[in-house]
Amino acid sequence: MEKKTRFPSPTLKASVPWNAGKMVGAKRALKEKHVWAIRFWLGSEQRVRDRALFDLALDSKLRVCDLVSLRIGDIVTSGQVRHRAMVVQQKTRRPVQFEITETTRESVRAWLEHRGGGLNEYVFPSRLSAKAHLSTRQYARLLDQWVQAVGLIAGEYGTHSLRRTKVAMIYKRTGNIRAVQILLGHSKLDSTVRYLGVDVEDALALSEATDL
Repeated sequence: MEKKTRFPSPTLKASVPWNAGKMVGAKRALKEKHVWAIRFWLGSEQRVRDRALFDLALDSKLRVCDLVSLRIGDIVTSGQVRHRAMVVQQKTRRPVQFEITETTRESVRAWLEHRGGGLNEYVFPSRLSAKAHLSTRQYARLLDQWVQAVGLIAGEYGTHSLRRTKVAMIYKRTGNIRAVQILLGHSKLDSTVRYLGVDVEDALALSEATDL
């Protein structure tokens, strides 16, 4: 019996994987040299708002939804940028504290002097409406510009790159994962381990560096 050859129907579209052509997995944290390269570029371009946004993202270690929804009163008291601040995370409804270093206080102060506004207004308002904050989508687009400006591949970095940059450095220098858990506002240590991508090699390297 002759075997019939089947041809694909011209009306059917080929199934394309959701991640085709996309880089998936955890986004890289920035290295210290990248941080300073981006700061230098933002300064040379006189992007006052973006420099404040970048610095505050690094110090606060907040998720993007919490970062863009910061209000001036969250980080300013008595006309001065706070040394420490606290916000309630939208995802977990748990409070988390963060430091605001001198470098960040200077860039935030410069932005707020230019921006103006009351304590209940957003630190980074939307360009479309003063009553709305900068969108997470716009923040992601800005981040792509920043990393590309210093020669990095945008697809390898995302909004979580800035959230994890400082804690990755802290963990590498101290091995104190409990401190990292507190700074990120994670309720479970397992979440912090997964977030940092801690594996056996990391554990052994830390152990080898400890001489009894």
